[in-house]
Amino acid sequence: MYVAVKGGEKAIAEAHKLLAKARRGDTNVPDIDIDQIAQQLTLAVDRAMAEGSLYDRELAAIAVKQARGDLIEAIFLIRAYRTTLPRFGYSNPVDTGRMLVERRVSATYKDLPGGQVLGPTFDYSHRLLDFALAAEDDGQALAAETAEPLDDAMPRVTDLLGDEGLMEPDPVGDEGAPVGDLTREPLAFPAERDLRLQNLARGDEGFLLALAYSTQRGYGRTHPFAGEIRYGEVEVEFFAEELGFAVTLGTIKVTECQMVNQFKGSTKTAPTFTRGYGLVFGQVERKAMSMAMVDRSLRWQELGEEQVAPAQDVEFVLSHSDNIQATGFVEHLKLPHYVDFQAELGLVRQMRAEWFEKRRQEEADDTDREAAE
Repeated sequence: MYVAVKGGEKAIAEAHKLLAKARRGDTNVPDIDIDQIAQQLTLAVDRAMAEGSLYDRELAAIAVKQARGDLIEAIFLIRAYRTTLPRFGYSNPVDTGRMLVERRVSATYKDLPGGQVLGPTFDYSHRLLDFALAAEDDGQALAAETAEPLDDAMPRVTDLLGDEGLMEPDPVGDEGAPVGDLTREPLAFPAERDLRLQNLARGDEGFLLALAYSTQRGYGRTHPFAGEIRYGEVEVEFFAEELGFAVTLGTIKVTECQMVNQFKGSTKTAPTFTRGYGLVFGQVERKAMSMAMVDRSLRWQELGEEQVAPAQDVEFVLSHSDNIQATGFVEHLKLPHYVDFQAELGLVRQMRAEWFEKRRQEEADDTDREAAE
C-alpha cells in the first residue's frame, strides 16, 4: 500500500538542479550536442528507438542526452513522449525483401545470391582500446572500398531453403483478422505470435540475450544457425482510404534476423527446418538475434514439442521482458515506505517477543521436569 508523503518539494527541486549540473559536467569541456549523439552514438540511439517503440533519431538522441547515457531511462522518456502523439492508423506490412541493404551476412551459405555484405560491424575487429580516439582530432573517417554484388537480387536464405521444401512455409495470416497492439491494450494470455513478436521487439536486450543464451546451453534444446541477418533501409507505406492506394511515408532502418532450427518432424510433418524471427528498429543485431531465438523457443506448442525451459514459458518471458515495467517495480523501492516498514517492524517485534516467551516457557518446563525426576 502506498501512502502520500507531504513536504520535500524543495529538496526534490534542488535534486533536479544537481541532476542538470551532473548532466552538463565540467563546463570547461564543450557540451555534446544532439547531432553528435545521433551521428556518433548511433547504436545507443538505435536501442532507445527500438525499445522505446518510436522511430525518431533526434528524439532518441535528446533522450540519451537527458538520461546521461542511461539507456533504460532514455527508453522510458521515449515511451512517455510516445503516449502524447496522435494515432492516424497502421502502416502496411514492411517488405524487407526490398530492403536497401547496408549489411547482410549468413552463417549457412558461404556463396549466396547477392553475396555477403559485411557493412559496419565490430565482428572482425580486435577488442583493443584505440587510444587515437582520445586525441582532439582522431582523423577523418577512412573511405571503405565496396565490391560489386554478386547478384542484384538478394533473396532470403529461408526462401532458398523453402524452394527445396526444407523450410517451413511462412505463416499465412487472415488479412481481415485484427492484429494485437500492445501499445493500446495490456498484454493478455494466451498470447498469439503477433503479440509475442511485438513484446520481444520492445523487450529488454539484456533479458532477451540471457534467455537466448540459455537456449543455446540446453535450456530449450535449440541450436540454431543464423540463416540471415540483414540491416538496411525499408520503405514505410500507408494505405490512404481517401486516395484508394498506398502512399510512401518515408524510410526507416531496421535489422532483420531469421534463425534456422532443425525440426525432427512428426507423424504428420516431414523433417524440416523451422524458423525464429526478429525485427528491430536500427542496427541492433544482438537484439534481433536474441529475439529470433526466443521466438523459436516460444513456438514449442504449435510444433508439438515439450516445454522444458524458462525461455519456452510464454507468460514468464513476456511478463518480464519489458525493462520499463521492471525498472518501475524495482526502483519504486526507493520511494518512501515508512508506514509499511513500521507495520512490518511492529509485527517482527511482536513475533520475536512471542518466540522468546515460548522458548522461556519450554526451558522452564524442562527445568521443572528434571527437578521432578
